[in-house]
Amino acid sequence: METKKNVEERVLKAKSGMGMLIFSILLILLCAPVIVVGVKIRLVGLGIVLGVILVLTGFILLGGLHIIHPNEALVLTLFGNYYGTLYDAGFYWIDPFCSAINPTAQSKIVQEKEKNSQLGKSEISISVSKKVSLKTMTLDNKKQKVNDALGNPVEIGIIVIWKVKNATWSVLNVENYKEYLSIQCDAVTRNAARNYPYDTAEEAEEKTLRGSSQEIADIMQDELQMKVVDAGIEVIDVRITHLAYAPEIASAMLQRQQATAIIDARQKIVEGAVGMVEMALNQLSENEIVELDEERKAAMVSNLLVVLCGNKDAQPIVNSGSIY
Repeated sequence: METKKNVEERVLKAKSGMGMLIFSILLILLCAPVIVVGVKIRLVGLGIVLGVILVLTGFILLGGLHIIHPNEALVLTLFGNYYGTLYDAGFYWIDPFCSAINPTAQSKIVQEKEKNSQLGKSEISISVSKKVSLKTMTLDNKKQKVNDALGNPVEIGIIVIWKVKNATWSVLNVENYKEYLSIQCDAVTRNAARNYPYDTAEEAEEKTLRGSSQEIADIMQDELQMKVVDAGIEVIDVRITHLAYAPEIASAMLQRQQATAIIDARQKIVEGAVGMVEMALNQLSENEIVELDEERKAAMVSNLLVVLCGNKDAQPIVNSGSIY
């Protein structure tokens, strides 16, 4: 299968527009003297024709004037062929027969018309600039329901910090680079969620969506950058902004987490209690405070474990008699 080659970008070095602006205005103003001269020399028809030609030429030349603001680019075509891209900010004159292209501008016009129709507004003319913005932008990929590596439904939302790096590729290689980025972002999010579980036991070393969110976000950034490089887009950063179990299993997963936490806490309590009992028996024996046979040691261990591991405070019972 033959792969499509990216368009080779041609950066334009356009002429300053101020000189051409003055020249075009002079051509238009020259129309009146030419007609007057034609009348005086009794060549009215020729004078009118020359005057009209001067006016049309002046207005045509004015159509080649363009203002480029900082962090903007203008992709131009001439009779259907790629002409070049203008990046430098300033006031320029370019071949007036060149036309600027930006598919996202047409998409924005359609969206505005649909919005006006829904609001019941009459049709109004909508003007949208066809310049390509090179500013850093944010894509807020709203939370979506996906399945993690264990098949559990989770909700995940991310934001992408991005900007257009190559305006030519953004305009000519894809239909709408903003929609293209959004769709690729959805695909990368689903793929990342499918490869990792939401959470695992503490002793597990594998990456999880909850415990390794920054590492997974970096992996998502690299994968997304590979997918949008042909669209001339640079992905600056990816961050996970929302991560939770889906509502239908959230309560069950919360109970499981609580049970796991209780078990882990009990395990720590028992380990500490055994150590304390062992220390108490050793110190009693080393200091020769009291000598206990095996049966009394077992009773003492049982009593201490009950006191240390119990959920409620123990009620002491004072034994005033002999323990034998």
